[in-house]
Amino acid sequence: MNAKAICPALGLLALAAAMSAASAAVPTNVAYVSTPEGVTVIDLARLAPIGRIDVGGKGPRGIAITPDGKYLLTANQHTADVSVIDTSTSRVVRRIPIGKNPEFMRIQHDGSIAYVTYEPSVVSGPPGKAPREEKGGSPAEVAAVDPQAGTAKSFLTGGRETEGIEFSPDGKYIVVANEGNDTVALYDKATGKVAKTIDVTPWGSRPRGAKIAPDGKTYVVTMENSNNFVVFDRDFNFIRSVPTDQGPYGVSFDRGGRHILIAAARSGELEVFDAKTYASVAKASLGKRCWHFSFTPDDSKIIVACGRSNDLHVIDARTYKTEKVIADVHLPWGVVTWPKAYGTLDTP
Repeated sequence: MNAKAICPALGLLALAAAMSAASAAVPTNVAYVSTPEGVTVIDLARLAPIGRIDVGGKGPRGIAITPDGKYLLTANQHTADVSVIDTSTSRVVRRIPIGKNPEFMRIQHDGSIAYVTYEPSVVSGPPGKAPREEKGGSPAEVAAVDPQAGTAKSFLTGGRETEGIEFSPDGKYIVVANEGNDTVALYDKATGKVAKTIDVTPWGSRPRGAKIAPDGKTYVVTMENSNNFVVFDRDFNFIRSVPTDQGPYGVSFDRGGRHILIAAARSGELEVFDAKTYASVAKASLGKRCWHFSFTPDDSKIIVACGRSNDLHVIDARTYKTEKVIADVHLPWGVVTWPKAYGTLDTP
């Protein structure tokens, strides 16, 4: 990583030495955490911050990494663009305009396209303040971003306050959770046209996270306001509704598909469910407004970004006990790792 792109207060010397020894190689065994000031880099061996990347844009939230680990992408809320960062140097290689208030990002498994939600009718407030929607505003949209070409196009029009994005197991469809109008929609990836819309109001309110099981047989959608998650089969036929603690948002399976993990943000807990019986099997105490999390690449730990308590909680993935709290990380939002790991924003 380049010294000019790293905040000295977060361990410049240690980071520069490590990167010099690696001859500007792609950093490994690291987590990248989006914050309003940039991206905080976490050394997963020491569970400590080792640098901060200036992404060029303001207010990065959504975050993704390419399959080869060479490029990090951030969706910058206040500058309405996406930054593409060379991870070996920490330099921004391009900025790609999107549209107002970009937030959630998922990258295709081949790394060719990243899909980014943005909300033209939302007015962003200062950092730390919730955006507000203009009366009579247009629905949210999803942009298709080519990180190599540096281009973006409006790919589809979602519902109100489009949030989570997932891919179908065959790669043909994009699954989008629309929290503002209580729907989940499938879009044909080839055309951007809606293929199916599911009204989730029979089972709850405000869908936020969406995740498919590793075996491709079921989807899980978290319902923030009704405190539950809904299980669908691969064709989006309803299977079951499962109660959770308060404010479920981020969701992920573990690598083997044995457990479903839910960030119950309003309860300040990471809740773990058996993926076959849907019984609650464990809970880990967290901080405040913990939305997104990721396993470490070796599956031994879970890194949880807790925005309102300004910290990262490191959870043992076997016992679900807190191993460490990494303090003084300002308003963390998203987290991804390299090598890739299972989490709310990514899968290997």
